[in-house]
Amino acid sequence: MKLCVGILGATGMVGQRFVTLLADHPWFEVVCLAASPRSAGQAYGRAVEGRWSMTTPVPAFAEGMVVRSVQDDLQDIASQVGLVFCALDLDKAAIKQIEEAYAAAGVAVISNNSAHRWTDDVPMLIPEVNPEHARLIDVQRQNRGWDKGLIAVKPNCSIQSYVAVLTALQDFEPTDVSVVSMQAVSGAGKTVATYPEMADNLIPFISGEEEKSIKEPLKIWGDLSDGALRLASAPKIFATCIRVPISDGHLAQVSVRFQKKPTRQQVLAAIQNFHSPLAALNLPSAPKNFLTYLSDEDRPQPRLDRDRDGGMGISIGRLREDPQFGWQFISLAHNTVRGAAGGAILMAELLMREGYVRG
Repeated sequence: MKLCVGILGATGMVGQRFVTLLADHPWFEVVCLAASPRSAGQAYGRAVEGRWSMTTPVPAFAEGMVVRSVQDDLQDIASQVGLVFCALDLDKAAIKQIEEAYAAAGVAVISNNSAHRWTDDVPMLIPEVNPEHARLIDVQRQNRGWDKGLIAVKPNCSIQSYVAVLTALQDFEPTDVSVVSMQAVSGAGKTVATYPEMADNLIPFISGEEEKSIKEPLKIWGDLSDGALRLASAPKIFATCIRVPISDGHLAQVSVRFQKKPTRQQVLAAIQNFHSPLAALNLPSAPKNFLTYLSDEDRPQPRLDRDRDGGMGISIGRLREDPQFGWQFISLAHNTVRGAAGGAILMAELLMREGYVRG
């Protein structure tokens, strides 16, 4: 029997991505779509009319489903679902309050938002990188008196590709990292057509992104051995984030200095032989190949490579020696699939397999 789930913020771009990815999910059945009072009471197809951003039509299951109010219908929604995916676009304080209210009502909250990323007892997960941080949910429930409820969050979409590669290279002890992240317009909740400022242009600053790119990896790599999460102290990251006129796919140019500089063959072997801790769990959204190195000099490219493994795979290329650092590479991840909705769904599958999410 499938777990009944809801989507909060279902009319926005990431919410739409959740709707499409969950349409035929083998474990989850979407029974509730919720949004702001402005959309509440309308059929979902009507609510997204004129602003549907996906390349495929609105799934049949969602077309006529009546949109509920995230806050006004909270108790009724909580009585129908065991889990909600949160893609709200509100003030962070409001999102915190809403997510905590759903969790207190016994619902597992899998969040795409940054509101709880720095809450001490909330795990921030890339499932292939730090699945052991799920144990923080035990601390969270003890702290808050929750039984079935929980909050778990995914990190910022900009860090997904290079954090995974640096994890594969951790035996060589990365010490310093310089990243230039070139980010698609969907990361701003827009399309190329609805973002006229991007025509023949790029924007060399994205508010808040560089700070997230520098700090969030240190929580992901943090140590949970004594029950309290201690942030990693290395590597030191310097980031520049640029908005570019691409529909989907965040591409990063990464330079890395190592304590123990590897050879080229050692770098390639570490990437190609990375063992995903999810390999034996048979999670529906887990990519067959998490990391793929492309040998062509002009790859990866967003249009050609962002949909690898259903958008959940990460593509790497252009490994070169860097005279200032040590090694340099390019990495690419689909920002609204791997970096947002798909990554959150994979997290929910992991937590369900580990027994943290139950009906």
